[in-house]
Amino acid sequence: MELGSVQDQSASTFSLTDEDHTLANSLRFTLNQDPRVTFCGYSIPHPSDARVNIRVQTTGDPASEVFKDSCQDLMLICQHVRSTFDHAVTNFKN
Repeated sequence: MELGSVQDQSASTFSLTDEDHTLANSLRFTLNQDPRVTFCGYSIPHPSDARVNIRVQTTGDPASEVFKDSCQDLMLICQHVRSTFDHAVTNFKN
């Protein structure tokens, strides 16, 4: 769920259910690597609540687009790590 202003699309808070620090910290990292991002942080409202709020502020681009781009970047990073690991395991077995 996205929470933000209709007038100012450069700042939004994204609420992700059934997630924790693992995804939130990874997304925070990839978002902070993007030069369009001026601020990014996350919080977990309560330890017993499986929800993460990620706040994104940009230089002017829509925050939702920057957030989507970072999610795709994170998927590419994970795919690269997986393929590198699989390749190393194959080399070790041979």
